[in-house]
Amino acid sequence: MATISKTSTKAFSIRSSLQFKYAVCFIAIIAALLIFMNIYPVASFRDAAFEAKHASMMNQAAVVASSLSSLPELREQDVGNVMSMLHNIMVTRLVVTNEKALIIYDTSQYENNVGKYAVFAEVMLALQGKDVFRSKYTGEGLICRASMPVTSEGVVVGTVYIYDFDTEQAGMLETMRGNLLKVSLVILILSLLAVFAFSWLLTKRIKGLLSAMQQLGGGSYDYRVEVRGRDELSGLASEFNTLAERLDRTESMRQRFVSDASHELKTPLAAIKLLTDSILQNEGMDGETMREFMQDIGSEADRLTRTTEKLMNITRLETPDTAGGVTDMKTVVEKAIRMLETLASDKGVKLDVRLGEKCLVRAGADDLHQIVFNLVENAIKYNVERGSVTVLLFKRDKTVRFIVNDTGIGIPDEDLPYIFDRFYRVDKSRESEIGGSGLGLSIVKDVVDRHGGTIKASRREHGGTSFEVVFPAVRERRSEAGE
Repeated sequence: MATISKTSTKAFSIRSSLQFKYAVCFIAIIAALLIFMNIYPVASFRDAAFEAKHASMMNQAAVVASSLSSLPELREQDVGNVMSMLHNIMVTRLVVTNEKALIIYDTSQYENNVGKYAVFAEVMLALQGKDVFRSKYTGEGLICRASMPVTSEGVVVGTVYIYDFDTEQAGMLETMRGNLLKVSLVILILSLLAVFAFSWLLTKRIKGLLSAMQQLGGGSYDYRVEVRGRDELSGLASEFNTLAERLDRTESMRQRFVSDASHELKTPLAAIKLLTDSILQNEGMDGETMREFMQDIGSEADRLTRTTEKLMNITRLETPDTAGGVTDMKTVVEKAIRMLETLASDKGVKLDVRLGEKCLVRAGADDLHQIVFNLVENAIKYNVERGSVTVLLFKRDKTVRFIVNDTGIGIPDEDLPYIFDRFYRVDKSRESEIGGSGLGLSIVKDVVDRHGGTIKASRREHGGTSFEVVFPAVRERRSEAGE
């Protein structure tokens, strides 16, 4: 298990936290909606009431003005007689003035204004021949004023002024406003609770992911996040767990490789030290024994070289490839086979090589040699006694296919998905005996990927393993084809 290193975490202030910003944003939206809900219905009802008042009062003023228009001159007695015949005038106050704004009829119950001048702005405008309607809402009532000129034979002889103070509809407006306010308060409280609860749950999950990332950054690769739901955060948590799992596996393989590599390096180094000490301490050692000791030292040095070269190849493969050119893979395979014939003969393994003609691939010869040599060498090393290795190279469907089949010990199904991972070793004990480091197939996979190819491994039906490498084939130029 990886140790958790101490990581510095940035403290978030309340105002800079996502939960605070989220809550403020939604509270502002809810507040705006509640304000709108409290203003718009009341204003609409008030405007509708004013529209109704306007129509009613102007209609009544028109009836009175029309009734008085038959009089050539407005006098108190004549106006009183006409008004006594009008019974449908339902307003708070009705005033009739002559052409000089002198009141000659007034329904006010509080004082007798007959004989006084009506210094109302509406009356002054009506004397100019204009119809006037004005209204306002004070909270105590709807106040409406209407004025209309009285004309006789096209001449303004007076005005009709109507005043109405409606407390009933004002009370309805106040009741509506109070009810809306109560409902708004309830909605606001419930919304605040919902917003804070939802934002807390959301930020709690985000904080959980942040904490998990800090754990992972500290080296705790076995840390996992609980996945809940099917939303974006759940997908993020699932991807995090996948990444952590891969890092955990890579870290385990790295630690295992470090342990194995330390052992593999320590063993040949100890053997070399022992052999050199033996040579130095035995001054009378005969030449034959000396040669054997030197051969052993050389073998151990070769073993060290192979391990270090593979590590260096891993580093080299991580840098962009700048080598270009087209290579005939057949030539590379033939060269690699010649180098491995001795190893196959020593292991008692039969090589069956079948190569097609002109298999051109856009890759360097060294990189192709790395692929061929590693795959064929592994097929020989991990084979059974008196086994065989079949090497195939041919063109098909605009591709070059390189296949290595062996009759060896095979690879378990559970290990097949991971054999191209760095430092992965199927059989640790057998690898140690043979001298493997778990790097060869990783190097092959990286080289193949860099040149646009694919590689896959599969179990053979009658035992052994099959590796297939596929590259895009390069079209042969006509000059090279002899056309």
